[in-house]
Amino acid sequence: MDYYEMFVVLRNNRKRMEKLTQQEEEAMLAVWQCASGSVKDFLDQMEDPKPPYTTLASTIKNLERKGFLTSEKVGNTYRYVPAIKEEEYKKRFMNGFVSDYFQNSYKDLVTFFANEKKISASDLKEIIKLIENPKK
Repeated sequence: MDYYEMFVVLRNNRKRMEKLTQQEEEAMLAVWQCASGSVKDFLDQMEDPKPPYTTLASTIKNLERKGFLTSEKVGNTYRYVPAIKEEEYKKRFMNGFVSDYFQNSYKDLVTFFANEKKISASDLKEIIKLIENPKK
């Protein structure tokens, strides 16, 4: 794939990023950890219970079709590279999550977790410190 084709794929990813399934997220985590590689490399990176090779290969192909991965044929195998960084995916996912479930209110998100006792007072104090003194 040349640089222009990669640019088009990346540009299209920014326009339409769909939520990944749990199986796809697990595969992408392995891809991000490897930075690039073959299906076998990603399978080796995954924790037990590992999916069957053919299942992971299908998932990787779906991720490529969705624009999350690019591939290049190397010998008899394909080398896959993430088309989106892990942090970018997290950022977009969280923004969509907060928008869909908390009407774009991070305050409502934190309130929800506080009411569910999923966040402690010390966690909240730490968050307040991070907000008041952001790392530059």
